Amino acid sequence: MNNKMLMNKKSIYLIGLMGAGKTTIGRLLAKSLGLAFYDSDKAIEDLTGVDIATIFEFEGEHGFRVRESKMIKELVQLEDIVLATGGGVILDQENREYLKENGFVVYLQCSVDRIVDRTSRNSQRPLLNVDNPKEKIQTLLNEREDLYLSCADFVIDSGQMQSKLAVKEILKEYSEKYN
Repeated sequence: MNNKMLMNKKSIYLIGLMGAGKTTIGRLLAKSLGLAFYDSDKAIEDLTGVDIATIFEFEGEHGFRVRESKMIKELVQLEDIVLATGGGVILDQENREYLKENGFVVYLQCSVDRIVDRTSRNSQRPLLNVDNPKEKIQTLLNEREDLYLSCADFVIDSGQMQSKLAVKEILKEYSEKYN
């Protein structure tokens, strides 16, 4: 697939729990398509000048979610991008609507054990600053799974394959849907 095939096509938005591979797969996807890559969490950090953990510390999760919704509303206005969203972006109904209306939404599904393995090396995950991160991830998945599924145009198990193969599968599905 090349850029010519993407003319007048939708952007690609990646959703899923933290550690599902949204940023890694998103960068590879954008590179293979020659599109700009955005990470909504990184965009919030760039705008505020502080990391997500600091926003959580001073504004709480609600304050962060308000900022996140505002950022999503801005980012979905951009055309021909690949966007890695924050894991909780789907908690807000308006966010789900913005994503569905403006792009091809891919849910990167991943097992709890795989997410624990991937996120255990990163202390910048405010929702995982708890005694039992595995239990917290399972709770988050239980709360969010139906929302991810309701928003997704395509679901892929990102925990069971290498990132490059996931990109290939996403491109195949995207191409079939829009060509």
